[in-house]
Amino acid sequence: MHLKSLAGATLASLLTCTTALATSISDDKVVIGMPSDFSGIYADLTGKGSAIAAQMAIDEFGGKVLGKPIELLTGDHHLKADVAVGITREWLDRKGLDVVVDIAASSAALAVTKLMTERGKITINNAAGTTRLTGKDCSALSFHWAYDTFALANGVAKAMTLEGNDTWFFITADYAFGYSMEADAKQVIEANGGKVIGSVRHPLSGSDFSSYLLQAQASGAKVIGAANAGSDLRNTIKQAKEFGITSSGQKLTGMIFFIDDARAIGVKEAAGLSVLVGYYWNRNDESRAFAKRFEEKANKKPNTIHAGVYSATRHYLRAIESAGTDDGPTVAEHMRKLKIDDFFALNGFIREDGRMVHDMFLVKIKPAKEAESDWDVFEVVRTLPGNEAYRPLSESECALVKN
Repeated sequence: MHLKSLAGATLASLLTCTTALATSISDDKVVIGMPSDFSGIYADLTGKGSAIAAQMAIDEFGGKVLGKPIELLTGDHHLKADVAVGITREWLDRKGLDVVVDIAASSAALAVTKLMTERGKITINNAAGTTRLTGKDCSALSFHWAYDTFALANGVAKAMTLEGNDTWFFITADYAFGYSMEADAKQVIEANGGKVIGSVRHPLSGSDFSSYLLQAQASGAKVIGAANAGSDLRNTIKQAKEFGITSSGQKLTGMIFFIDDARAIGVKEAAGLSVLVGYYWNRNDESRAFAKRFEEKANKKPNTIHAGVYSATRHYLRAIESAGTDDGPTVAEHMRKLKIDDFFALNGFIREDGRMVHDMFLVKIKPAKEAESDWDVFEVVRTLPGNEAYRPLSESECALVKN
């Protein structure tokens, strides 16, 4: 073949490859969906803040991937699994949905993940905590990003039990997250020589926790563990203080706790609580830089969920860029191959069960007099390395794990 013909053939080949790359995005756009809580008890933990974080990741990626625009869809599922599934199904059928992120409430997350897997699409859970997402309900297309109930228990319950607080009573939210949180905490407590002597369950979105607190007080347990979140957790802590339960010698801890909770309860009331977080805005220069950009848009500091949504969205877009397509299974493979190296997860990685492994931080809520600003509420006590924080793969129920 003449050089001229060879050059022409090479150019034609390159044009073909370029064309293939340009058309490898389905519907000529990448669609990210966020069915979450925008009006309920978790709204300030997820909702608008999570949407802002996802949009920040999109904007800072240039608003396009592989030359195609990125669109963010949001919907309020009102903490109902059937509503979350309905929203997601409509996006799949009519909007060309490619991935779902965030998803407050474990029951909704499990249902949406099942639907997305059936459709060959990716789910990245941030706000949901149940370990079922990387356990018996795991999927090759599902990822768990910011935290889970085992890590929370492994940080808080283990530390308190080893300090001699060896009897526990749980006040537990009556749905998937609460069950998972209590079960994982019980496993950790018993493994470290403690005992759960009782528990009581309450309906989601409660206002009066007096009867549950009185049962916890009557149990004589050294620790009352609140296995709930959002306004349920805040009401539990406030009412425990009002009833003088903690002043009688019993300790109270929130098994899941965010900076928003400290602000809502009041640093004076929450001071001294030990909690585990996946991100704290004032930890280093990188975390502060993200927090500054976020606060300019949200008028508040980001919490673990918000930071996790940004990190997960950015990683998903990087994986599309790496894969040269938005095909779900292909992108999932690239998500597993790529390291996560950002302000949220330095040297993070994804295990075969879909768990994104990263360090967690055991923190104490500072006394108000030690705070340097309104949002400076945590003191980092210790770092819990990722390989210690999460349930070992040797204990996994995920079918993807080769024991």
